[in-house]
Amino acid sequence: MSTVRYRIDASQSRFTVQGSADGLLSMLGHDPVIAICGFGGDARFRPGTFESASLLMLVQADSLAVVNKVSDKDRREMERAMREDVLEIARYPEIVFMSTSISVNCTGEGQYRARISGKLSLHGVTRDHSIDARLTLNEGSLRAQGEFPLRQTDYNIKPVSVAGGTLKMKDELKFSFDIAAHA
Repeated sequence: MSTVRYRIDASQSRFTVQGSADGLLSMLGHDPVIAICGFGGDARFRPGTFESASLLMLVQADSLAVVNKVSDKDRREMERAMREDVLEIARYPEIVFMSTSISVNCTGEGQYRARISGKLSLHGVTRDHSIDARLTLNEGSLRAQGEFPLRQTDYNIKPVSVAGGTLKMKDELKFSFDIAAHA
């Protein structure tokens, strides 16, 4: 049987980042929730087996948007800082994850647990990164759900700090995903 390509459908997916405020004034700060809007890629594998499976995911760094209930002024400032100061999107416009190995265990009819190991390129740094996901495979569609942590400093990103350091973001971010893909 030949390999099937499942293309990621961002319009039917959800991919978010949760940050946490730290520091003296953290109780006044916002714990931003950021939606990753512009992403795509594909998963490939042979039906009935996940041997030689692969995942490629591309994220447009300028597609991240703050979705918290904050004032328009705060939202604009948070997004400006995220794009210009943190991600430096003019220099690093794309974030790429490419799998190097995928191990899968069946947990039920059309249900799987996957460990996806690969290379994550972010902010000019490429590091090994692993993601655990719950997979649901139906006729012609694939859904992957899960969450994973990421430390900004691992990718030479300095967490945002304002008000003389009395309000800053914690280094670790939590990513959550519910990604749909179709053959």
